[in-house]
Amino acid sequence: MTTKATPEPKVVPLRGARAMIADKMVASLQTAAQLTHHARVDMTALLAAKARYKSEGIALSVEDLLMDAVVQTLKSHPDINGTVQDREVHLSQAIDLGIAIALPGNLLAAPAIFGAGDMDLQELRAARRDLSERARTNKLTVPEMTRGTFTVSNLGLSRVEQFTPIINTPQIAILGVGRTVETAVRDGDEIAWKSFTGLSLTFDHRAIDGAPAADFLTGLCQTIEAFTP
Repeated sequence: MTTKATPEPKVVPLRGARAMIADKMVASLQTAAQLTHHARVDMTALLAAKARYKSEGIALSVEDLLMDAVVQTLKSHPDINGTVQDREVHLSQAIDLGIAIALPGNLLAAPAIFGAGDMDLQELRAARRDLSERARTNKLTVPEMTRGTFTVSNLGLSRVEQFTPIINTPQIAILGVGRTVETAVRDGDEIAWKSFTGLSLTFDHRAIDGAPAADFLTGLCQTIEAFTP
């Protein structure tokens, strides 16, 4: 009997942009004391707001509305908005919101929307779309790639419900957003179907403790669950 030769594995060198991403991820895990809190949030109010905006001719995505909720919550929890540099925590007065963007070729970028805290919903949407377009044409600036104060990584269009995002160091924290799942819940004496999304907050325990990080995540859930146009 002839033994069939095992095909050689395909070797993909870690080089160029992929190598830079790999090195940054390893450095993040080696230099930051990372811990992740997970929560589920009722999306009913936010999805209703999205539908109301659409009826008024304003096209906003769930990600746009979530960005706004994150910005509003950061204003009430400034101790998680900033960076850790050497042995100092730098809390930022501005909210420069990083948005993780998957790119062709197994690449990833997380450029920042500068001054996100001063933008309304449509301005946030326009800024996010602009970053996405320029990321895909390699036109992002160095400051955009390096000066964010908090990052959001959205896997809501995948089958992933919750995950453990790696901090975009030197930032203090990153929020991971999972898919929305229809879930049966008790509503008084009835059973109702509601939309829940998994949220995962990874934070640097050197800069912020578990309780205030949990307060931020709880506050974010409350902001989303009370979302109004």
